[in-house]
Amino acid sequence: MSKDEEFRRDFPALNKELDEGSTRTFKIDGVRTMSEESTEESKEEKIAYTPDVVDYIRRCDTLTQANEIVDFLAKQGEISPGQGRAIKTKLKADGIRSFGAKKEKDHYLHHGLDE
Repeated sequence: MSKDEEFRRDFPALNKELDEGSTRTFKIDGVRTMSEESTEESKEEKIAYTPDVVDYIRRCDTLTQANEIVDFLAKQGEISPGQGRAIKTKLKADGIRSFGAKKEKDHYLHHGLDE
């Protein structure tokens, strides 16, 4: 099979345009070196998200896991001891899902950072 036949088979509409001479031309007034979209995408890629105590709790399956998370974050100084006590009180009184629905693995890949 020749290259012409292969082209006709692979690109029938383009081949028809070329045969009929009905191709359209467009004048190009300038060249953009970086598209606006790529600039916006690079800004989005640079955004860092640091989960907070509620994000970690929403990934837990048990009250024990949630309490361990609270203890760890308090020990690391990411939450104050008072915040830790308040969160543990809420966990005990209202349960683990009072902080929101469980976040499954790859949550942010599917839902983004808005939630």
